[in-house]
Amino acid sequence: MKIVYLDCFSGIAGDMTLAALVDAGADKDYVEQELAKLPVDPFSLRWSRVTKRGVSALKLDVLLDEANPPKQHRHYKEIVEMIVRAGFSEKATALALSIFEKIAVAEAKIHDVPVERVHFHEVGAIDSIVDVIGVALALDSLEADKIISSPVPLGSGSIRIDHGLYPVPAPATLEMMRGIPVAESRLRMELTTPTGAGIIAGAATGFLMSLPSMIVDSIGYGAGTRDLADQPNVLRVVIGHTEPYLDKWHTQHELHHVEHVHEHAHHHHHHDDSHEHVHHHHHGDDHEHGHGHHHHHGDDHHGHTHAHDEEHTHDHHHSGHPHSHPHAHEQETMSGEAACDTKH
Repeated sequence: MKIVYLDCFSGIAGDMTLAALVDAGADKDYVEQELAKLPVDPFSLRWSRVTKRGVSALKLDVLLDEANPPKQHRHYKEIVEMIVRAGFSEKATALALSIFEKIAVAEAKIHDVPVERVHFHEVGAIDSIVDVIGVALALDSLEADKIISSPVPLGSGSIRIDHGLYPVPAPATLEMMRGIPVAESRLRMELTTPTGAGIIAGAATGFLMSLPSMIVDSIGYGAGTRDLADQPNVLRVVIGHTEPYLDKWHTQHELHHVEHVHEHAHHHHHHDDSHEHVHHHHHGDDHEHGHGHHHHHGDDHHGHTHAHDEEHTHDHHHSGHPHSHPHAHEQETMSGEAACDTKH
């Protein structure tokens, strides 16, 4: 199983997510070729390597044709039709539609209008459309089976958008965080944009405080635009897989078990006129089991996180040969913009 873990310690935005996924191994050429299918105003992608507080990260900028200013406002229905008609893969199409649906539903509630009448502002701009669909294409190229996110810091303070001065998190961003774990933030700025919130709400299948149990295959860092005072303004993406890890664990466990069952001490005594075989088998089995079960349940529909830590100590005493075999077993089961989308 392929797992993508979004480590949002500095929040999340659309451009950060796409850059981090590409930095972790998503097919950049595939993403760009597929994005070229969009019937939108001309644009290009610029990829650059930057350093944020000592961390090297990939930075994405969507460059527009200044001679042909793009359409700044689009309706939700128009964006849906654009995605469906583009001819993307089934998985990429479903992810992109899921993300935009989360944004549209949140905006509809905030502005008290039907979803089909939602009129997007900044999120309807070309760069936000490219970010969302690009993320869907990148996840498709990675063949991700599960997308897990850390708790999401949203930021605080205020921000000016088309409707005026709004609190941070923006109303639509906060609405999309219903049922999703958020993290405390002391920074007086927007850390998670509406597009970033839509990606979490529409694509994440579970949430964990730390990395899930897996073999790590690759790591990517996507840079935000701002420089933060005390931490790197990056999104970290960790990609891994699980099946080989579990197969290896089961195989080693079974081999240890077989060795414990069949390992015996044999003592043979020989006499002049007869052969006498005496076998002394003394088995003392002392088992100490320490079980710690930690269950964390989120009240949302994304799933539940269960963590099980078990330690087993097996002491086998064979005649004259004491053996102590410690085993550590760790198992974890995972479950589990009409508002401004400024680049953070």
